[in-house]
Amino acid sequence: MKKLLVVITVFVLSLNVFAAVNADVESPFIKVAEEAGPAVVSIEAKGKQSMGIDPYFEDFFRRFFGEIPQQNREFQSLGTGFIFDEEGYIITNYHVVENASNINVTMTNDNSFEAKYIGGDSDLDLAILKIETDRKLPTVELGDSDNLKIGQWAIAIGNPLGFSHTITTGVVSAFNRKIQKPDGSGYYVDLIQTDAAINPGNSGGPLLDIHGRVIGINTVIVNPTQGVNLGFAIPINLAKRFAYSLIEDGSFQRAYLGVYYGDVNESLQKALGLKVSKGAYINDVVDGSAADKAGIKAGDVITKVGNNDIEDGAELASVLRTYKAGEEVTITVNRNGEKLELNVVLAKAEDVAKETSESYFGLKVRNLQNSDYNKLDLSKDIKGIVIEEVTNQNYIYGVKAGDVISQIAINGNYHNISNVEDWEEIASSIEKNSYVALIIHRQNIRYVVKFFYK
Repeated sequence: MKKLLVVITVFVLSLNVFAAVNADVESPFIKVAEEAGPAVVSIEAKGKQSMGIDPYFEDFFRRFFGEIPQQNREFQSLGTGFIFDEEGYIITNYHVVENASNINVTMTNDNSFEAKYIGGDSDLDLAILKIETDRKLPTVELGDSDNLKIGQWAIAIGNPLGFSHTITTGVVSAFNRKIQKPDGSGYYVDLIQTDAAINPGNSGGPLLDIHGRVIGINTVIVNPTQGVNLGFAIPINLAKRFAYSLIEDGSFQRAYLGVYYGDVNESLQKALGLKVSKGAYINDVVDGSAADKAGIKAGDVITKVGNNDIEDGAELASVLRTYKAGEEVTITVNRNGEKLELNVVLAKAEDVAKETSESYFGLKVRNLQNSDYNKLDLSKDIKGIVIEEVTNQNYIYGVKAGDVISQIAINGNYHNISNVEDWEEIASSIEKNSYVALIIHRQNIRYVVKFFYK
């Protein structure tokens, strides 16, 4: 009996010893959650989307049915964002708030605010919101994504599937990843890959390091049926350039290289005797452009921009969109088998030629280029201008970046749009209280989007 008592006593004492191991040690993730969590907000975006009908059919419906059928469709989007400035500025994904007419953000203390849309970019999938309050707002520190190391801790905070302020952990799995956009219009490039669990609803939330600093914005996942623990985030350094440019200058001056390009494929390689099988083939260079000044020539093949390998023209366009006008970047070209590294100071489009416009109806547009036909899946007989960005989402519903405007109808009168000059000349002449319709093409399908110009 005494032996049994001794055994039990030793066993109980051993449990106490094990329980005392690291008794006062807390996981570092707790501190990250406590410091960064209050600055993470849930975002609810609501709005209406509509596609108009041809003005000819408007008259038909009025004549026989007395009214035009309802064309607006309400939508609701849920996502995440985070406050990075005490003035109330919030970063999130563009796709979370795209086409929203009402945006509401909720904090961890359940305080809700109506947010103002400051601006966004569909190509970068970034948007900036702002909330107004007299209270002191929590913020999260922005880190440096240029100095990341594979294997370092990565912590995601967001609202996956509506479960608010969920924290998941993992590591930085890789960087410089490329993912094709869901609509096939290009790529998300230079992404951070992580195995921290990211699900729908995490979009726009922060990816943090072990010190609680934001290193990326969670934006896309691989289809769970194809792979698990594959999430991707936009590097915070790109988001910082975008955010501060938008806040300080009112716009993100996108870089302009000044080249016309196409894809390198097997037939082109054999026909021209190219020494590389991938890249963006330069058909022509705009006189006086950044490319011209740096020494890029027609016939060159761009194979790399900065740290990003270039496999085709669409990837070149996607990579260039991540740069701000005025930045210097090393562009690698193959010229008749010789590898050249050229330092290019990227410019603004308006520094070279009248290529873009953003003065009318909240639309930023540019001239249609040869490379756009493959990228946007357009027939060669379509002429017009490309919508680069919808800068004012409250004006026109139903259009998005990548749409091509070929005509504009004003009170029943049609006008062809061949370039930016046509657009500005006609748009500037529209009188108030006019019925306006834009004839657009999206992946070879013709749509009509109408609105009333007040």
